[in-house]
Amino acid sequence: MEFKIIAKTFQGLEEVLAKEVTALGANNIEIGNRMVSFTGDQEMLYRANFCLRTAVRVLKPIKEFTATDADEVYDVVKSMDWDSIMDVKNTFLIDSVVFSDKFRHSKFVAYRVKDAIADYFREKYDERPNVSISNPDFRINIHISETQVCISLDSSGESLHKRGYRTGTVPAPLNEVLAAGIILMTGWDGDSDLIDPFCGSGTILVEAALIAQNIYPGIFREEFGFERWKDFDEELLERIYNDDSQERDFDHKIYGYDINRNAVAIAQDNVRSAGVSKIVEVEQGDIYDFEKPDRPALMITNPPYGERLTPEGLLDLYKTLGSRLKQNFAGNDAWIISSHEECFSAIGFRPSTKIALYNGSIPCEFRKYQVFDGSLRERREEGMDLKSEEELRRNAKFKPHKMKDDDDDGESRKGGSRDDEHYFRSRPDRDRKRDDKPFRRGKKEEFKPLFEGDFDHHVSRHSFKWGDRHADYEAEDWNRYDHEEHVAKRREDGKRGGGRPGGKRDGEKRRDGKPRDNRRDKKGKDRKDAPKWGFDKDGKPFKKDED
Repeated sequence: MEFKIIAKTFQGLEEVLAKEVTALGANNIEIGNRMVSFTGDQEMLYRANFCLRTAVRVLKPIKEFTATDADEVYDVVKSMDWDSIMDVKNTFLIDSVVFSDKFRHSKFVAYRVKDAIADYFREKYDERPNVSISNPDFRINIHISETQVCISLDSSGESLHKRGYRTGTVPAPLNEVLAAGIILMTGWDGDSDLIDPFCGSGTILVEAALIAQNIYPGIFREEFGFERWKDFDEELLERIYNDDSQERDFDHKIYGYDINRNAVAIAQDNVRSAGVSKIVEVEQGDIYDFEKPDRPALMITNPPYGERLTPEGLLDLYKTLGSRLKQNFAGNDAWIISSHEECFSAIGFRPSTKIALYNGSIPCEFRKYQVFDGSLRERREEGMDLKSEEELRRNAKFKPHKMKDDDDDGESRKGGSRDDEHYFRSRPDRDRKRDDKPFRRGKKEEFKPLFEGDFDHHVSRHSFKWGDRHADYEAEDWNRYDHEEHVAKRREDGKRGGGRPGGKRDGEKRRDGKPRDNRRDKKGKDRKDAPKWGFDKDGKPFKKDED
């Protein structure tokens, strides 16, 4: 008989989990927020716990109803047939997840559910089951979304990320479920070597080895929660446990490196505990000494991004990682998970893929870097498909474009790049009228430093051109620029006024008072035969003699 099953996971891994569930042969698969629901029988429930790499828990719903307050939940839970589920001698624990305006305190809901179960047995047997926090016989999950309530039995027991092979750990280790999820996201299934230059305790290495050989993670578990249920089928679990028909050989190697000697020793112990030491090699190594692999390989790594390094040291580490990728990893792909935009920027080139994830409570991104071999010109001459790379480079420089005057006089001016430099023709008084944006093109983004105290402000330099003068201005100094003051200062120095700041042309006069004489040629440069102008003591322009 089929029933509903819910597999819980981390945010961002829902689609990967859905693919795993589909591969198991489940029916009626639906993707939700940090969960995937499907239907199956008892064997499917056991296989979900035993085989799914990206599931944290597998739940079996036993009651769904609507309620508007905790008292209604209490009444429904107390009316359920708990004798068919557990005995009075069993221990239990309530886990509650609440997303509702009606239920504002998840712990209070958990207390009411616990009281309902205890009162059910007390009234019937004059005895109640005990609550156990560390190792309960039954985990009961209550999930409330607005007024929809679901009571489920947790068939996993301990979280499924606790595989059972880990003998030691390092500070801030990568969760096993997240490690398996990012490996599956890359599409790697053992068709090449794999490298992790920041392996830590070796979580990515072991999970990759299990995926490469198609060894299910449940093989290391000592116990699942459903083994304490009244309808537990031991023969069915044994059959699933001893079925190795899906396992396969792996003809490549997995390499892990870390600068910390203690981390390397822990990773080696974990590799031996998982039984994958024949295909996984772990050595002490520094990213500064990273060498080019002998054959094609995929890099998946979780570099430091916590509190163990100073911001300066952290950025230097990512700069080194980027330079080693460019020099010694050309022709391969690298996937990097990190939480700081500054760290990603320090790598030095743009990713082709970005995936938002959470490492615990830390928001992260998982990015793919395609490290091309040779220069862009060489690849273009070879006829390679450069569409994706061209898209990545699109915002690297300002492009030539035409800008139309605000007064709609029918004239347009060519602005943008010249000689591949960031020149930009702009008129400050006009640009300030448009949503107070300092630039005609390109959006000025607010800079939010992630390392407080180490980045005082973001300095972004741009090159602009007024008249015949190039000038660099910091983005934050833009609004302090005064065009009229600039013109007056240049007049005092006997120089030209700095160009027309904008607006409709007024006959033969310019904004700075000088007659219009078409001083420039088609390329925007001063004509050699153009007359010279000066200013008298009253500020009136006059034409200088050629001699």
